[in-house]
Amino acid sequence: MSSLPLLSLLILAPWAGALLLAVLPGLSARAARGTAFAFSLSTLVLGLAVLAGFDPSAAGYQFGENHAWIRALHVHYRLGLDGMSLLLVLLTALVSPLALATAARGARDARLLGLLFLVLQGSALGVFLALDFFHWFIFWELSLVPAFFLIKLWGGPGAGRAAYQFVIYTLAGSALMLLGFAALYTATGTLDFTALAQLGASGALSARLGPPALLAVFLGVFLGLAVKVPLFPFHTWLPPAYAEAPAGVSMFLTGVMSKMGVYGFLRILWPIFPAQLHACAGPLLVLALGGVVLGAFAALRQTDLKRMIAYSSVNHLSYCLLALFAVAAGSAAASPAAASAALSGALLQMFNHGLSAAALFFCVGVLEQRSGRRGLDDFGGVRTAAPLFAGLTGFALFSSLGLPGLNGFVGEFLVFRGVFGLVPWAAAVATLGLLATALFLLTAWQRVFHGPRAGAAAGAFPDLTRAEFLTLLPLVVLMLLLGVLPHLLTDLIHPLVTAWVHPLPLP
Repeated sequence: MSSLPLLSLLILAPWAGALLLAVLPGLSARAARGTAFAFSLSTLVLGLAVLAGFDPSAAGYQFGENHAWIRALHVHYRLGLDGMSLLLVLLTALVSPLALATAARGARDARLLGLLFLVLQGSALGVFLALDFFHWFIFWELSLVPAFFLIKLWGGPGAGRAAYQFVIYTLAGSALMLLGFAALYTATGTLDFTALAQLGASGALSARLGPPALLAVFLGVFLGLAVKVPLFPFHTWLPPAYAEAPAGVSMFLTGVMSKMGVYGFLRILWPIFPAQLHACAGPLLVLALGGVVLGAFAALRQTDLKRMIAYSSVNHLSYCLLALFAVAAGSAAASPAAASAALSGALLQMFNHGLSAAALFFCVGVLEQRSGRRGLDDFGGVRTAAPLFAGLTGFALFSSLGLPGLNGFVGEFLVFRGVFGLVPWAAAVATLGLLATALFLLTAWQRVFHGPRAGAAAGAFPDLTRAEFLTLLPLVVLMLLLGVLPHLLTDLIHPLVTAWVHPLPLP
């Protein structure tokens, strides 16, 4: 037990900032932006403190906090952090202040925007740290409220419809997940993830509920998580939400919130329902491949750059689930190296996609801010007009493409290495997604940044301001650093992946 509740501080720091913005009278827009940014940035300081005290050789939860909360329901306020949680906490702490600074720059009512953003950031951190379903679900649902208003109030012309679609889809999935956990609580008397995972691995859950009922519970929890990722074909809310949200909010939605669903698959679904996941792995593999291949081809058909990157997110996050379902479907016990590669790739892909996708949404936001346009054919020769902007955007594009030497390559390579060793045909089909990804990213790079200056870039098109440069630079530096030194991340997750694979929690 840590003497200093660092994990609670991580959650409460942005919420304290939100409270301060709510109660302080007479704050100017500049003061509100500065206050919100300072509290958002404080989580990065706390996250680095957690990283400094984290033991990378241990596979269990660290910095644990466990307090009785609602004794009648056996609910505990329990927090803990392992390698996967640490990656996502660091990702959230890095992306959040950059996204907030982007969203608040020049926005109307910066005070309200900062308040909502800080509530959203704290809720996301709670999802990555909670180990009891009761308060995990509170964090999960609480994140919807600020996200809805951030899209609706500061988004584009279709923001209202996109925000309602986002909330309706997610609430429908959450209702099914809540019913599933209510059934689990009735059968077991606990909502603790660790205890439920032990019951699931031992077969006690199946004995208490019966196989048909447990399968129904599994499907309810699966649907709740699948909508959040989103897994094909539950992805239709994502493109309009990401496209209509302001650039800073899109950065957070793709960089952090989309990881909440993948995290739920790995933290909840896989440990608690190993037999059911194994039984359904074949059809789920097909759905993941649908996201990989169809997501990439849908991106290829887009002329709106934000929608292109939105479909690209469906494609990239589907790699994470492809790896998980391949481990569940394949003969992982006979191929522990392949299973370890697939799971390591899924974890790295979550972090690396968060960096590259957030950077790409920022870059499209720069184009839109300067011209009011974001169409594929609205620009030409931006490299000549704004060489610094073009150069940094190139790093983000090629990171998303998976170019060796940049961070995006490592996770995708490990995913394909693992999936090919477990389910070779799935890896072969997934290469179609790689081809389509290369086509749409290189097409965007060529049309927007190369050739003679044309369209919105034909007139005055200034290069990055200092604030914009300082927003994009940390993401690009990490893309380079983690592409060359991926062990900075793999060392954090290796004990966890080893514990998952030996023994693998499958029948």
